[in-house]
Amino acid sequence: MIAWKIGGEQGEGIDSTGDVLSTVANRMGYFVYGYKHFSSRIKGGHTTYKVRISASRVEAATEHTDILVALNQETIAKHAGELDGGFLLADTAFKPVLPDHVNATLIALPLADMAKSHGSILMRNMVAVGASAALINLPTEPFLAYIESKFKAKGDSIVAANQSALLNGYQHIRQEYPNFSSLTLPPPTPGDRLVLTGNDALALGALAGGCRIMCGYPITPATDIMESLSKWFPLVGGVVVQMEDELGSITACIGAGYGGARAMTATSGPGFSLMQEGIGLASMAEIPVIIVDTQRSGPSTGMPTKPEQSDLMAMIYGGHGDGPRVVLAPSSPEETFEDGYQAFNIADILQTPVIIATDLALALWSQTVERSALDGPSVPIDRGATVTADELRALGDSVFLRYAITADHISPRALPGTANGQHLATGVEHQPNGKVSEDPVNRSRMMDKRLAKLAKVHEMRPGIKWEGPADADLVMLAIGSTVGAIREAKEILVAEGYRVAISWLRTLSPFPTAEFRQAFAQARKILIVEQNATGQLALLMRQAGVFDPLRCEQLLKYDGVQFFPSEIVSRARPLLTQYAEVTH
Repeated sequence: MIAWKIGGEQGEGIDSTGDVLSTVANRMGYFVYGYKHFSSRIKGGHTTYKVRISASRVEAATEHTDILVALNQETIAKHAGELDGGFLLADTAFKPVLPDHVNATLIALPLADMAKSHGSILMRNMVAVGASAALINLPTEPFLAYIESKFKAKGDSIVAANQSALLNGYQHIRQEYPNFSSLTLPPPTPGDRLVLTGNDALALGALAGGCRIMCGYPITPATDIMESLSKWFPLVGGVVVQMEDELGSITACIGAGYGGARAMTATSGPGFSLMQEGIGLASMAEIPVIIVDTQRSGPSTGMPTKPEQSDLMAMIYGGHGDGPRVVLAPSSPEETFEDGYQAFNIADILQTPVIIATDLALALWSQTVERSALDGPSVPIDRGATVTADELRALGDSVFLRYAITADHISPRALPGTANGQHLATGVEHQPNGKVSEDPVNRSRMMDKRLAKLAKVHEMRPGIKWEGPADADLVMLAIGSTVGAIREAKEILVAEGYRVAISWLRTLSPFPTAEFRQAFAQARKILIVEQNATGQLALLMRQAGVFDPLRCEQLLKYDGVQFFPSEIVSRARPLLTQYAEVTH
């Protein structure tokens, strides 16, 4: 596995450079995981893009860097410490200096001058890609083919200039450093794979689930969902509407859901706060609607471009009164795609808001995904209990009760415009016929109905996932993007001889209490790994009665940097020493 990183100022093409390396490595048959650190501004400020390349799947960030491409001295100052025997590839234009304490090989190239010789300073990053390919010992042919496909619409001269810039960087390394020991990857594994972000996967899942309207307001890191659907919806007759704010977004989606359309909105913490009253309306009126919360560092504006998992309580309890809703928690692009379509069935069947809890790292960071994982949903579209015009006519003189008390707590609905249906939907407490009522007995029955129907979600999907022995000495528990980090930490610990398992929640609300108890019955120790300051996942476990203080330990991180597997390993080892029989 190789970790490559480029750093410079925002606006210098850092992202596009990382995308080139990720895309080409993926097409060659390698697995990639690309992530970035960027400031909360449009242009300027330090930024980096890191790509991990491996012959097997990789799903987490890493502290170590093998190749650091520096476009300024600030990058060296901030990140050279990550190198340990690796290469520092720097532009001679800023006279790079390698700190004395850093064990690395400095390779200074006139990146800017070489780029200008090919027509533009913008070619500097392509020169850097070529030099990096030489350092990793990758062939040039896949890069040249990528450049041709990417730039052919701009003309042969642009294609030729970019190709020659890449070859110049590659050949410079080969000629000027003929005796260097290049980094080497194992042979790739051919396959049909894509490089996707969680936002891309969620948008595709929504399409597969029959979503045809998306109302939203731009906000980091959710905006990509709206932008992707705005490109894809015209192909299927869907529409994206950019609203004036998040209040308009949620209420428009509720109106569409009431009308029978499959509608969604996507936002982050500050926008989700504005939606909470609307979510309560959908709960009370029992209207299906999908809300995606791509969590970021808060509170208030917080750090809009940094990952965190601190909206759990807001998603489950946000708003006033007991407003039931389902909260799903994907941990990978594949699960995000799955939840993207399954959420619509759940919302229609249970007639309730469904919230998909992603986070910035899952939403924005790209990774290799098997194309077959996106072939389409394994379950058909299910609109739940609805009544037809013929069924309503068959009632005769009987009145259709939209909010009827039923054995499964789900009341069949009639879509607006259906003759003889009941189309009163109000946020005020109501009787089975939809008319306002403050009767105490009716109030209790309606509240119980709205809450009780949510338990059915556990019949529709697993509440938790598990990898490893059921009686592991240590189980690491997480949600969202952190699952990739605990999975890599598990691999490290298992290689050291420890008996370790991992688990992650797929449904946050209603909490899968019975399933959780059964799964964790034999586990000796539980390490709860979450990216917030207050241990919100642990709080949910306490509320569900499954937090055992004798078995449970916590690892929290809330500095705006996602978990590194090494951090989790360091916390896990002391917990394992009292149980594990180390075989090495």
